[in-house]
Amino acid sequence: MRPVWIYALVLSTLGAGIAATPLSARAPARAQADLKDASGKSVGRADVRQSTDGLWVTVRASGLTPGAHGIHVHAIGACTAPDFTSAGPHWNPDGHQHGRKNPNGAHAGDAPNIVANAKGRGSLKVWLGAGLLTGGPQALLDTDGAAVVIHADPDDEMTDPSGKSGKRIVCGVLTAR
Repeated sequence: MRPVWIYALVLSTLGAGIAATPLSARAPARAQADLKDASGKSVGRADVRQSTDGLWVTVRASGLTPGAHGIHVHAIGACTAPDFTSAGPHWNPDGHQHGRKNPNGAHAGDAPNIVANAKGRGSLKVWLGAGLLTGGPQALLDTDGAAVVIHADPDDEMTDPSGKSGKRIVCGVLTAR
């Protein structure tokens, strides 16, 4: 029979190992963005969740013109108004062409159109694929971050590089939560 102090030593060592791992060292399970228009007014929110099958994006927005609007995850976490070109191109770690219907696509950040109702409100929930929020070569939240952008026009989901979706009218920087 082993002395009790050995079990106490093992348990205290295991406990110290667990306590020594800060919560901040864990990979985030989600990211959020406050979506703003060119005047800086908050018009919605985007949530990205890491799951076992990849990244899920949920977007709710208001103040849009009724109808379809292209929406994409962009490669840079910057939203400088009024044109939001600071968000860079679509998130595309594999170097594909644009469009969920493009046989040579799609960018990892391509999503179907968000459709605004007669009151200018729209929502969308979409699976982006097997990407990761952080860590690894396909991390969404890499050193320069990422943003969610809504465009003025519908995305044809075929034409490279942006589906003819027009100017950028709403933008939000994704932040890990």
